[in-house]
Amino acid sequence: MRPEIKRVANLIMLMFLSLFIAASAMQVVNADSLNNDSRNQRAVYDGYKTQRGSILVDNKPIVESVRTYDAYHYLRKYYSAKYASVTGYYSLFQGRNGLENFLDSSLRGDNSAQFFEQVNALFSGNPVTGASVELSLDDELQQIAWDALGKMKGSVIAIEPTTGKILVMVSKPSFDPNLLSTHIVSDASANYKKLITSKNAPLVNRSVDALYAPGSVFKLVVAAAAFESGEYTPDSVLPNPRTFTLPGTETVITNSGEGRCGGAKTVSIATALKLSCNVPFAQLGIALGQDKIAEQARKFGFGESISIPLKTTASSYPSDLDDAQVALTAFGQFDVRVSPIQMLLVSSAIANDGVAMKPYLVDQIFTANLTLLSEASPEELDRSMTTSTAEKLKKMMIQAVSNGVSSNAQIPGVKVAGKTGTAENGPGDPYTLWFTGFAPADKPQVAVVVVVEDGGGLGQSGRGNSLAAPIAKKIMQAVLNK
Repeated sequence: MRPEIKRVANLIMLMFLSLFIAASAMQVVNADSLNNDSRNQRAVYDGYKTQRGSILVDNKPIVESVRTYDAYHYLRKYYSAKYASVTGYYSLFQGRNGLENFLDSSLRGDNSAQFFEQVNALFSGNPVTGASVELSLDDELQQIAWDALGKMKGSVIAIEPTTGKILVMVSKPSFDPNLLSTHIVSDASANYKKLITSKNAPLVNRSVDALYAPGSVFKLVVAAAAFESGEYTPDSVLPNPRTFTLPGTETVITNSGEGRCGGAKTVSIATALKLSCNVPFAQLGIALGQDKIAEQARKFGFGESISIPLKTTASSYPSDLDDAQVALTAFGQFDVRVSPIQMLLVSSAIANDGVAMKPYLVDQIFTANLTLLSEASPEELDRSMTTSTAEKLKKMMIQAVSNGVSSNAQIPGVKVAGKTGTAENGPGDPYTLWFTGFAPADKPQVAVVVVVEDGGGLGQSGRGNSLAAPIAKKIMQAVLNK
């Protein structure tokens, strides 16, 4: 019997060892990932034991935890829906998203930077107060963007192109996070179900999560690819027929207005961008080929997600294209998909002599006793193009605003560089309207992108210049007047 008993004993020891290893991995190796998982309700319950840090804009709280006299001790309060897409929500029953999720360890006070506070709390018995977060956003500019977008769906983002500091981030439709932070479980669940099933998708931060057909703003990427190839300049001449039949198809494309771009039999790249003509850009796209366009898109950041600290959805340029498809991508159609923040990186890189700075939303994180835990500093994300190419594109964008199809972004006495876009989404579907640009063009202080969904309520009658450009103008003017 002894060999049998020994085998059973070994098996039991092996089982205990396996259990010990699994428990250790759970508690030590995977502890951070489990605590930071927004689905981990235990972490959320534990978070209510301490006062969560505030989120501030211009040194004023837009989110804070207030004392309650129920079992949860603190209630998360949100003071404006204009910040909801950025802050997200912190819910006892629905978890968390937005900055409430990505900065959770700092806000609840258990990140490594607060180690000594945690040790002190262990001996004193007093819970750690979460760190507070000062955002880079400007409340006045955020309000202007919020009001300018009005009842339209879409996004407005503004950034300092030389530093990456995000000044504005608006997404509409928005929502009231207090509907989810309530301690009444039936209300929180019903409100969440209503929000998550809404056709307007208010829980989506359109600035960083949504992907759109870019339309003519993508011509900036194609023009950059052309100049970076060394084979073209802004004065390079392209064929300029009234119509162009896509190779291997019977599909005919035209310019807006269906006329010849500028009226002559040939047209320069500069004029084609200024007037936003599809036919010459389609031919330029075919001449360049998909590889050069894809490579330039990659240099601008396509295909990559970045942390600001919100995680952005990667934009995409399609692969395995035939010439007809390449032609369509050259004016931002077919399967090209971009986020608003991606197009902001394109225009801000042009503004900053070819260098894209990493966007950031958080200026400072500090403890309850005002000890500074972290502070933002400008960080280069990538060199997207040469300084020479950036200068060429900047001059072309100035012309697009001063006497081209992006004229509604003009500011008296200021050189504005910009590009509009009006993207098709399918037969009969409303257009997506764009503007991206910066001012002053000679010494940029702000770069802006505006996206308006559903044609701004005008279906296929809306245009980027008529609806998106005036919104960007208001933001740029407000920055320059500060």
